[in-house]
Amino acid sequence: MNFIFLDNPHPIHTTIATVKLVSPEKHNAISGRNITEGKEKIKAFLKKKGFKSTRQRDIIVTEFLKTGEHVTAEDLYNRINIKHKDIGFTTVYRTLKLLAESGLATEQSFADNLTRYEPLSEEEHHDHLICMHCGAITEFENPKMERLQKTIADEFGFHIVNHKMEFYGYCRRCRGNAQTLS
Repeated sequence: MNFIFLDNPHPIHTTIATVKLVSPEKHNAISGRNITEGKEKIKAFLKKKGFKSTRQRDIIVTEFLKTGEHVTAEDLYNRINIKHKDIGFTTVYRTLKLLAESGLATEQSFADNLTRYEPLSEEEHHDHLICMHCGAITEFENPKMERLQKTIADEFGFHIVNHKMEFYGYCRRCRGNAQTLS
């Protein structure tokens, strides 16, 4: 994949040679220790904010951290509702908002304009490939791309605090179906 920045008199041209996909096993495998740490972090956050730590919130946090993937409030509610009929959609939604506010989750809106929540790891950063047909989200890491972003920011005297990169197109499966792209 080549990137050429044409708005510079001396375009930066670089070839991104290696892209590491974030494997579902790595991303989704949140250990019991990390779940326990996450639950302790949200309890401390709730206490600081003056909120109660409830059984319902504990169930929601545990289920969310176990998913390890992008979920909408409705997705998570549907998973929880199978075993816990007493937990309402609003409670799930508000808990996800608290998780995002506490730094345990990130809110992401992709092309379909649905807000998805993803467990946030302080040591892991990744970007996304989003299929515009089936909605599949592929996560990837690329150290060269991260360094290039830093180089560009430095060139403009810009300090990056956070960023997200999303590529929209068609996944391998949908590209294989010629009718998809018509």
